[in-house]
Amino acid sequence: MSIAALLLQLAWTFLVIGALTFGGGYAMLSLIQNEVVVHHAWLSESAFTDIVAISQMTPGPIGINSATYVGYDVLYGATGSHLAGVFGSMTATLALMLPSFVIMLLVVRFYTRFRTSRLYGGTMAWLKPAVVGLIGAAAVILMVKVHWDGWVPEVSLVRDNFPDWKSWGLLAAAFAASKWGRVNPILLILLAAAAGLILY
Repeated sequence: MSIAALLLQLAWTFLVIGALTFGGGYAMLSLIQNEVVVHHAWLSESAFTDIVAISQMTPGPIGINSATYVGYDVLYGATGSHLAGVFGSMTATLALMLPSFVIMLLVVRFYTRFRTSRLYGGTMAWLKPAVVGLIGAAAVILMVKVHWDGWVPEVSLVRDNFPDWKSWGLLAAAFAASKWGRVNPILLILLAAAAGLILY
């Protein structure tokens, strides 16, 4: 596939994701994973998980950060050129942002007129549970792989993300420190990085 065709495919993929995702970056992750890992097979499950981890650690919305890293990886992987990777980053990022930008321009214009409408209230009431489901799906897809064979799903652990008992220990420690220890997320990331360097 030519670079131009790959860029167009990347742009269309992230344009659709940007237009159809409600609930912000975390809700986007399941759609991005489905397109990038399952549908197009541009990245492996493990590489996608790495991108999500990096996207959370760097400043900015996780959805946009993920698009930037995915765009770079896809084009760099296809061409071996860092410049092509940069164009991939720009393409994916702009395509993801464009629908939200246009929709928000329209919403800002009409929000004050329709915010008391029953239709608006009903739409929001339906969207909130869907957003919670998408965010939950984003967490699940990083841990398990589901393959549908007819009506019965085959569920297996994503082994690359949890290769041994040390990784499970890090997960449990990070969860406990965040939930009950109220450890600052930045400190938690730094401690996890240091633990990873020591253990691996």
